[in-house]
Amino acid sequence: METIYYIVDSIDGDYANLKRIDIASEDMKLVARALLPDGIDVGTKLKYEMFEYEVI
Repeated sequence: METIYYIVDSIDGDYANLKRIDIASEDMKLVARALLPDGIDVGTKLKYEMFEYEVI
């Protein structure tokens, strides 16, 4: 399973826009905040592995 690294770019209500930081990409991924760890904020770095997000 691939490991992907993101940074929280923005938060809009119940959703967060994540930007990949492990490769050069301008694409954003819209993710429901319920799927993300508690206490995230803009600028939080996340690791996605095995269908789970973890704050790094």
